[in-house]
Amino acid sequence: MEQMNEAQRKAAAHREGPLLVLAGPGSGKTLVITARTKYLVETCKVPPEHILVVTFTKAAAASMRERFCGLMGGERPPVTFGTFHAVFFQILKHAYGYTASAVAREEQKRQAALETAERMGLDIPDQAEFLKGVLGEISYVKNEGIRPEEYVSRACPGGSFPRFFREYGRRMRAQGLLDFDDMLVYCRELLMARKDILAAWQRRYRYILVDEFQDVNAMQYETVKLLAGSSANLFIVGDDDQSIYRFRGARPQLMRQFQKDYPQADTVLLNVNYRCGKEILHCASRLIACNKQRFSKEIEAFHSGGAPVRIHPFAGVAEENAFLLGDIRKKHEAGVPYREMAVLFRTNVQPRQLMEKLMAYNIPFRMKDGLPDMYSHFIARNLLAYIRLGMGERSRGLFLSVMNRPNRYISREAVEKPQVFFSDLLNYYSGRGWMEERIRTFEEDVSCLEGMSPYTAIHYIRRVIGYEDYLREYARERGMEEEELLDVLAELQEASRPYASYEEWFAHMKEYQEEWKRQMEEQAKEREAVQLMTMHSSKGLEYQTVYLTEANEGLNPYKRSVTDEEIEEERRLFYVAMTRAKEELHICWVRERCGRPAQPSRFLRELSEPEEPKASRGAARGKGARKPGGRREACAGNPEICGREGRAEALRHAEGKGVQKP
Repeated sequence: MEQMNEAQRKAAAHREGPLLVLAGPGSGKTLVITARTKYLVETCKVPPEHILVVTFTKAAAASMRERFCGLMGGERPPVTFGTFHAVFFQILKHAYGYTASAVAREEQKRQAALETAERMGLDIPDQAEFLKGVLGEISYVKNEGIRPEEYVSRACPGGSFPRFFREYGRRMRAQGLLDFDDMLVYCRELLMARKDILAAWQRRYRYILVDEFQDVNAMQYETVKLLAGSSANLFIVGDDDQSIYRFRGARPQLMRQFQKDYPQADTVLLNVNYRCGKEILHCASRLIACNKQRFSKEIEAFHSGGAPVRIHPFAGVAEENAFLLGDIRKKHEAGVPYREMAVLFRTNVQPRQLMEKLMAYNIPFRMKDGLPDMYSHFIARNLLAYIRLGMGERSRGLFLSVMNRPNRYISREAVEKPQVFFSDLLNYYSGRGWMEERIRTFEEDVSCLEGMSPYTAIHYIRRVIGYEDYLREYARERGMEEEELLDVLAELQEASRPYASYEEWFAHMKEYQEEWKRQMEEQAKEREAVQLMTMHSSKGLEYQTVYLTEANEGLNPYKRSVTDEEIEEERRLFYVAMTRAKEELHICWVRERCGRPAQPSRFLRELSEPEEPKASRGAARGKGARKPGGRREACAGNPEICGREGRAEALRHAEGKGVQKP
């Protein structure tokens, strides 16, 4: 404890009762948790088997266990370090005799979902997208403890989600399978129903430490409270400013609820950031202070150096990528390892163009979220089907994929032959004039595609054939945002722009997909690589240099975020992304995206001109906690530099360089 700061020592030496530890980015929370565990074992003489340390991932639990054993001089006392799911499964295992084979593998969950969709006759144009969406929604409903009828699904069309939810559950139970979310639901039900079992586990785990508390959902919190019982030895560590998993049920309000549930709890603020340079931390703190529903904090930087935050405007994504490519190469030549550079995106479809550039210049990279292959998206498959029909192909599968996109009311019975010709369709619908007219229009549209460039062809499919209207209708039927699908469509059209012929574009796609497969194989073993990831995936990581891309309205904050609560979470996400940087932070925005004018993110203005926040609820008590507002130094207010030059000087600097203010 001698090497800890005062706030860390206070938290680590806490003995009995509840404690809330507010741990900002880079504040040494893992050290505090492991040191407090050591303190309980060595100083307080707590039997180690009575201590439970809970976190969210197996990797985090394993890392914490190793850190603890290191502090103990290599000894391995039987403290339980585990994920929520592992702990809950252990309880269920003792009660019901579950074995590991009962835990559903991902492929078993996907198969059950596919079989359910097939039995219900659901139209699934993109299998991967559907499975990701519907399984995520099932998880959300279970974790929120709500009835499926109360949930508006985006994955299941036409109000079919409640039936899908129950059919999927029955199919899983029939196979004797449970998923991670079932572990939570069943465990809570067990502990509430069986007081004897609850009492046994309360005697077993007399001290509970919870990491990343801002990420817990209501069901997890209620279950942990049950285990803590009347002794209330709950040591929770988290940062409401880093709560970014609302879609999983995480609520930063639970940290304030903790104070209401345990009014006797003390609060300690870990107020020193050991990661970020002073300028980066200063700007990030200015941004997050705009959130009103938060614990107010003033965090100090341990490192006084670091470059000012650089904000770069670009004409478009191509110019932004040229800057990223050049700056990464320059830094690497100057001795910065590739692995110490990270490019962060709001969504995982954004990096496609940058990936192509990195491949072309043989710069190694890793995509933490998995490499997105947009050419496998159902929209890409539909566009290519239209184009191949225009080139003369007539296979039944190709025809079926687009004949009713948009709906032309063509029956599958009309296209039973392996090769489909328009003359056969006209014969099938002979005498039905309105259908004959639709088929002739379809044939004419297909023939028009034959000699076009890929870019023009996609425009024709979108606007003349009516595929864009089909996507809008598709989105409405499924409760989806139209813009999500239209963005994929626009991105595909933009990707086709450089190619004069279909053959050139197809050759590029083949080359891209081959390289995509090669990169997927190489990524598992490649360590010396530039890191590409979404902002969500960057949480908990740190890099010497970080680039935030396309900091534009519609992405940051994301276009679906409209309520105050949603905007505050988007601001927290941007704050998390900013605080991944140790020495350099570059924020880029573009004036045009997908052929449409784009505006800089409101967060860029807030970096230099934050609104004076209203009194925050639940101001942090304890060492290092201060009242909101009253910052002594302001960020520079221009779009190129966010440092400590002062607003007037910074604006003069921007005008001199011809940089446009956001």
